[in-house]
Amino acid sequence: MAATPITTADFEAQVLKSDVPVLVDFWATWCGPCKMLSPIVAQIAAEADGFKVYSVDVDEEPDLAQDYDVVSIPTLIVFKGGKEAARSVGFTQKEKILAMLG
Repeated sequence: MAATPITTADFEAQVLKSDVPVLVDFWATWCGPCKMLSPIVAQIAAEADGFKVYSVDVDEEPDLAQDYDVVSIPTLIVFKGGKEAARSVGFTQKEKILAMLG
């Protein structure tokens, strides 16, 4: 199961107002490292228990990427209680992503 795509219109309700931690993957179709990270994010989304996983295509949602100072992709941001709790830029191993959520 892939991460659920999210847009600016849904971001506040689904991410910032979530009562569980949320992992957001900022990516683009042309990004090589994003393609390498995608199966890992999909695996985490499929195994998600106690957290949510969303994805943001930075080409389709540039304002959202700008709002969260995403200047390099892939960028993973964990939100807890409506605030950024952790961030990772570039390819990252599954264990490190899960540790960010913990």
